[in-house]
Amino acid sequence: MPKTIFDNCVLSNFALSDSLDIVEKLYANKSYVTNYVVAENMQGILKGHLNLSRLKSALDKGWLKEVTLNSRKEKGIFEMLSVSLGMGESSSIAVAKIRSFIFACDDRAARREAEFQNVKLTGTIGILIKAVKKRIMTRKIADDTLNQMIRNGFYSTIKSIDEVI
Repeated sequence: MPKTIFDNCVLSNFALSDSLDIVEKLYANKSYVTNYVVAENMQGILKGHLNLSRLKSALDKGWLKEVTLNSRKEKGIFEMLSVSLGMGESSSIAVAKIRSFIFACDDRAARREAEFQNVKLTGTIGILIKAVKKRIMTRKIADDTLNQMIRNGFYSTIKSIDEVI
């Protein structure tokens, strides 16, 4: 399975809905975040979203790995994108582009830029669908999880996984 780099929003959706274990089951040891995404996550924790500390726990356990921009190409893409996107999205797209990772993101502008960069994408809904198809969760549990995410502020174009499966 290809490696996946996650934006803060996708991981936050799973952390805040107490379902980060789904991401672990699907992407263990093939999941990454940049140091910029870790910093964004820390800002959320400091604002009182304590469930976001589950990401630190995932990093401590080692199934989620932190990476930094380590080439001129990555840094160049990051600098170009950070003019119009956040640092988490910009750094994640740069890593995904250069290292051929899949980019997990829900932000429309970031997804558009990733497509322009020929980066493969997934997002919160795609991960829920994958979990159902791999029998990690039932459609009912996926819907319950999606609804919890929506209650926590996730904007979803669907109300039920059945709409897309």
